[in-house]
This record gives sequence, C-alpha cells and structure tokens, in this order.
Amino acid sequence: MEELFAAFHARPAATDDQVASAERALRITLPPDFIQSVKRRNGGEGLIGQTYVTLWDVSELGRMNRSFDPDVWAPGLLLFGTDGGNEGFGFDTRDPNLPIVQIPLVGMCWGEARPLGNTFNEFLENVRTGNLL
Repeated sequence: MEELFAAFHARPAATDDQVASAERALRITLPPDFIQSVKRRNGGEGLIGQTYVTLWDVSELGRMNRSFDPDVWAPGLLLFGTDGGNEGFGFDTRDPNLPIVQIPLVGMCWGEARPLGNTFNEFLENVRTGNLL
C-alpha cells in the first residue's frame, strides 16, 4: 500500500483524538480502512498512479463539506477529497457500508455519481489503476 503514495505529499498522521473529534462532529463512524489510512497520512496531495488526488485532513472534513454543500445538492454525501479539479470523492452515507463515489463538484447530484469502490482501499486501487470516469 505504501508504494501507492510514493509521489503523494502527505500530511503528518492523524491522532486518535482527531479521528474521534471528526466522527463526533460529522455524526458518523468512519470506515476502518479510512481511519487506518489517516493514521498514517492525514490527507495531502499528489499522484496516486497517474491520477492527481487531494485528500483532506480528517479535522477539515466538516469545514470542507460545508464549503461544497453536498447536503443541499447530494444529501448523504460526505466528501473527503478531489481530483484537484471538478471531481469530488466521498462516502455515500445513505448506504450503511459507506461505498465511495466520484461526483462532479459543479452540477453535484446523485444522478452524476459514479461508484469507485466499496472500501477506501478499493478506492485507492481504482485511483492507482486509473479506473476513474
């Protein structure tokens, strides 16, 4: 898994307190593989495979989601990053398994969402292999 992040400029690891605080603020239990990832690198940006990705600091998830307002445009979406352009990556909280979708940030709606994985690790593998739409 670490080789995925060779060209990724990561932030320092999140603490247990940061994760717990984010979960309380967001009123959600984040997926275990996502938590495991942020405890190694708490967001950052760069290439994963040939794809540019920005992953947000777990402490910033609430603020960043308020700025993109998915509750209005795609209720149940919890964004955690972007492709650095118009595509957002997030959890579909309408499903208790929290699958991951790619969704346009401009023109955001569930009808435009595309599945990217059932787990955070599957999402990372799809990013690495370029399986994005």
